[in-house]
Amino acid sequence: MKTFAHFRLPAHDAKNDFLIGLRGFFVIQSCFFVFLLVFAPNAVAFSPNARSSTTTPHKALKLFSILLWNKGNISTGFLILSARTICIPFMTSGPGRRLSIAGSIFRRGIRVGVPVAVSLALSTAILHVLGYQNIDDFAKRTGNVSIVIPYRIDTLLVYFNSVFNLFWTTDNFLDQAGSYGFPGQMMWVISVIYQQSYTVYMTIIIIPYTRKTWRVKGAVLFILTAWWVQSWAWFTISGLVLADMALNMNLKVKAQRGVRQIYHAVTIPSYFVYFALLAIGILMQYLSVWSSKHNNNVSIANEAPYSASNFIERNNHERPIAQIDNYLVLLSLFLFVETSDLLQWILSNPVFVYFGKRSLSFFLVQPIVTYTLGIRVHEALRTANNVILIAACFISTLFVSLVGSETFYRAVEVPSHTMAHAAFEWMQS
Repeated sequence: MKTFAHFRLPAHDAKNDFLIGLRGFFVIQSCFFVFLLVFAPNAVAFSPNARSSTTTPHKALKLFSILLWNKGNISTGFLILSARTICIPFMTSGPGRRLSIAGSIFRRGIRVGVPVAVSLALSTAILHVLGYQNIDDFAKRTGNVSIVIPYRIDTLLVYFNSVFNLFWTTDNFLDQAGSYGFPGQMMWVISVIYQQSYTVYMTIIIIPYTRKTWRVKGAVLFILTAWWVQSWAWFTISGLVLADMALNMNLKVKAQRGVRQIYHAVTIPSYFVYFALLAIGILMQYLSVWSSKHNNNVSIANEAPYSASNFIERNNHERPIAQIDNYLVLLSLFLFVETSDLLQWILSNPVFVYFGKRSLSFFLVQPIVTYTLGIRVHEALRTANNVILIAACFISTLFVSLVGSETFYRAVEVPSHTMAHAAFEWMQS
C-alpha cells in the first residue's frame, strides 16, 4: 500500500523524447483513421468504400490517406516502435540487466492488460445502453460498408474470454471476440505488440555476449526468415536492431558520414538510401489503390513465399498481414528519425510528447467516443450540409476524446503502472 500511495511514473531520459513524440505522431494518425473510416470512408485508402471510388480526385485523395492515415503504416509503426523502446532499459542498465528484463516482463501484462480490460468493459457497457443497432442503421443510411458493427458481448464469461484471448492468441489476431467487440477495428494491434514483445525479450539477452557485426548479420537472417514464414517478427527484430545500432553502434554518427565510398572520393549521403526505400514503399501502396490490376500485382509481391504455397491457406485480403510496402515506408521513416537532429527536435515537441505519453489511452478511448457520441451527433444534424456535419462530429469527438483520454490516463493507466510496480516489488520482498 505504501508503494501504491507514493508511486510516480519512472522518469524517462529526455534524450528519448523523440521516441515518445513519434508514438504520439502514430496515435494522432490512428485517431484520424478511425474518425475518417466512420464519417468519410472514401478518404481512407484500402477501405471497401475507397475501392469503389475510381474518380481521379478520389485517387489523389488516397495519396494523402497513404501518407497520413494509413492503417498498415500505423499498426506496423506501433509494432516497430514498441520493439525499439522496450529494450532500452535492458541495454542501458548495465549490471542490473537481469532485474530490468525480469521487471519488464512481469509488469507488461498488468500495464497493458488492465487498461485494455477496462476499455473493453466500458465500450461494451456503453454500446449495450445506446444499442448496437444504432451503428448498423448509421452504416446503412450513409452507405458505409467499411466499418464493422462491434461484436455483441452478452455475458461476463464471454467478456473474460475476450480479454484473455487478446493476450493469449498467437495468430489470426483480427479473428477474435475482443478485436471484433471493440469499435475501431484496431484492437488486434495490441495483441500483436504484446505477443511480439516476447520475441524482443528472448532476443535481447544475447546482445551482451555477441559481437556487434554478428548481431547485425544475424538480425538480417532473422528478418528474412520471419518474412519467409509471414511472421510479424521481421518488424519486431528490425525495431530491436535499430535500438542496438542507435545505442551501441553510433548509428547517427556513421549515417551522417554517408554511405561508404563507391567511386574514388564519391560518398552517397545516407538520406538518398532512405528516400529510395520510402519512394519504393509509397509507390507500391499507391499502385495498389490506383487500379485493381496493380492491386493484384502488389498483393502478390506482399505475400511471403511460405503463404503462397499450395499447402498453406492463402491470406484473406481483409486480414492484416506483414507487408513489404509498409516495411519499406517505416524502415525509411525510422532511419530518418534515428539519424536526423531536426526530426528528433520536431518529434520532441511537447504536443507530440503529450500524445505519446497518453498514446494507449487515446488509442482505447477515441474509438469509443467516435462510435457513440460521433454517430449520435451525426444523427442529430444529418439534415445539415455534409462539410458542416463532419466538422461538427470532428469538433465534438475531439473535445470529448481529449477529456476522456486524460481521465482514462489518470484513473486507469497510471494506477495500472502503479499496480505493476507494486506487485513486482512485493514479489521480490
